[in-house]
Amino acid sequence: MSRVVVKIGTSSLTNEAGEIDADVIERVAAEVAQLRNDGHAVTIVTSGAIAAGMPILGIEAADRPTDAVTLQALSSIGQPALVKVWSDALHSHRITTGQILLAPHNFGERRQYLHARSTLSKLHELGVVPLINENDAVTDSEIRYGDNDRIAALVAQLVEAEVLVLLTDTDGVLTADPRVDPDASLIDEIVEFDQHIEQLAGGAGSVRGSGGMASKLTASKIAAWSGVRTVIANAQRDNVLVDALHGAEGIGTTVMPRTTTLSARKLWIGFAMDSAATLTVDDGALEALRSGGKSLLAVGVVHVDGTFEAGDAVDVASATGDVFAKGVARVSSTDVDKVRVVIHADDLVVLSS
Repeated sequence: MSRVVVKIGTSSLTNEAGEIDADVIERVAAEVAQLRNDGHAVTIVTSGAIAAGMPILGIEAADRPTDAVTLQALSSIGQPALVKVWSDALHSHRITTGQILLAPHNFGERRQYLHARSTLSKLHELGVVPLINENDAVTDSEIRYGDNDRIAALVAQLVEAEVLVLLTDTDGVLTADPRVDPDASLIDEIVEFDQHIEQLAGGAGSVRGSGGMASKLTASKIAAWSGVRTVIANAQRDNVLVDALHGAEGIGTTVMPRTTTLSARKLWIGFAMDSAATLTVDDGALEALRSGGKSLLAVGVVHVDGTFEAGDAVDVASATGDVFAKGVARVSSTDVDKVRVVIHADDLVVLSS
């Protein structure tokens, strides 16, 4: 049995009027049922609560609000409608679903992480398909992190999934923006991320969603560091979930997993926490940190760019300006030269060699 996490974005779930497209959900539900019949455990991460709430109040997609409080209110209005469509679609295949609302800090605090993992494990044991969304009615995490993509990647690590499928409204990662370059072609596989791949991401994909390819590539990085294969594919493609699981040719863009993986806490530090500042280190500290298992000592810090408090995440850069690590500071920026250890090894993630 394989474990599959399926994430579908707002732009793929709604029509141009910003309304939930029941046909799309029913098609995905049918594919989920097929995976279930083949013996696989499936978890769905769904966006769309904000977009679903807008037409209920008569707000058109082009007039989508931008302030966090209104977006949170819209999410609370749209969430029941979104869940009902999913529940009805899955029920037609004799599948029961259970809703879970998560926020990024659920993955950073060990007790909450273990509770979430236990709940998801029990739901799968009971034959239930978990339906996950961010708890964005009381937190702005979805708005900041990018339409549930990071949450989906963290969930993939949580349930020890074999594959993460990110369903979107494009065929995958393209060599250029097809709206500008008609010769843009699909990148079938990404083994390592480089500057060129990062530049291809672009911004948010539609007025109805807050994600875009950048957030999907970030999610793919998280999954790769978890040892999970990611497939970015078009939600409109027939048999997309089955083909993604089996690695069918031309399915979309496949991001391969890394052989070296990170713990849940280090994934949280490396990818889910916003960096407050950047610490530039000397060559000795650079070499020591890259060798693994070392703490960042104050003696190795040559420059502090920005201000931060103890407990904030900070980037760590080489003398050439390349950010190669990230960690949680033990002290504030004003006290860096007063302590021995600035970032303990347990709170430090080296993301490039």
